[in-house]
Amino acid sequence: MKQTEIDYWITSMLETYGNVSDLNITVGKPLQVETSGQLVPVSVEPPVPAITPFQAEVFALNLIGGNKRLLDDLVKHGSCDLSYWLGQKARFRVNVFSQKTNLSTVLRKLEMKIPTISQLSLPKLFNTMAGERNGIILVTGATGSGKTTSLAAMLDKINDEKPVHVVTLEDPIEYVHQHKMATFNQRELGNDFDSFASGLRAALRQAPKVILVGEMRDRETMEIGLSAAETGHLVLSTLHTVDAGQTINRILGMFDQEEQAQVRNRLVDTIRWIVCQRLMPKVGGGRVAAFEIMGMNLRVRELIMTGETEDKTFYDVISDAKALGWQTFDQHILELYEDGLITEETAISYCTRKTAVNRGLDSIKSARGESTTGITGLAMDVKKEDKRRSGF
Repeated sequence: MKQTEIDYWITSMLETYGNVSDLNITVGKPLQVETSGQLVPVSVEPPVPAITPFQAEVFALNLIGGNKRLLDDLVKHGSCDLSYWLGQKARFRVNVFSQKTNLSTVLRKLEMKIPTISQLSLPKLFNTMAGERNGIILVTGATGSGKTTSLAAMLDKINDEKPVHVVTLEDPIEYVHQHKMATFNQRELGNDFDSFASGLRAALRQAPKVILVGEMRDRETMEIGLSAAETGHLVLSTLHTVDAGQTINRILGMFDQEEQAQVRNRLVDTIRWIVCQRLMPKVGGGRVAAFEIMGMNLRVRELIMTGETEDKTFYDVISDAKALGWQTFDQHILELYEDGLITEETAISYCTRKTAVNRGLDSIKSARGESTTGITGLAMDVKKEDKRRSGF
């Protein structure tokens, strides 16, 4: 396989369907793309009914291009991350990994133009977050939930409005920020620094006002991030957690038990916002994001310091702070259902507390004059949730 043939495959995969997010190269399968959350096959000429081990290996190694660091990562860790440009057509974040002695490749398509907060229909509080002067803002969610895109939109807002120095530490660089009001220095793991911890430590000597850390992967990176926030920097980063409460617990879990009391104090002083994202199927095709948003107030401070109890949870505190613009996933999911953007089945599948969402769905349907779940259905849901919480 030549480089021209590889680029032909990639171009064909991009152009066959609309709304392509990922390209998948796996031995034994045809060329596949993910569109609207579904993997679908792609036809090319000459036909590729099933990718051979040789084709998969040549494809992967051509993207790696002889980079010794990436080859070492692939051998030692079984995978490596890189970026790939298809001329001026597209950019990709690429992961090459081994499976059953073969190589597979997944290419995540990156937008060439940075979307704005309004174009993404992000909650209005994202504008407030972009105005923060210091502290930590965490955007969390599963892989592929749009965390990087949301942070890029926030950074673009900063770029439009603030004459500040921004340093980003990324793996790999996904959105290229042009210099507008802000000055951007974007650094890529492997090419410009060898770990997020070392890159973040070096960034503190580069006089930034804003630091983006691609991911808080370990204790050392989190420790330096807390120090950066405590010394007046605005630190933006991501974690793979499902909601605000789990985010706090994940951070605490990075530290030894005897350190956690001090870490709780540091979190109270530095956390500004925690945003959690979930992508859900949208009525009519495509996907729509649901957000959980938690800021900082006295009740949140108390929960961070003392921990959650059965009667006091981050979920409850967020639910009660709707006047501040905060929202749980369940509150946003009900809004999306009421607006006709998601189905009832999707709302129930992606919610946090099914009993609360079922009640909300019934309230919306009742206001529309539609039939509701009924008392029996709700009673069954309550029993199921009680059993789940008790472990039976």
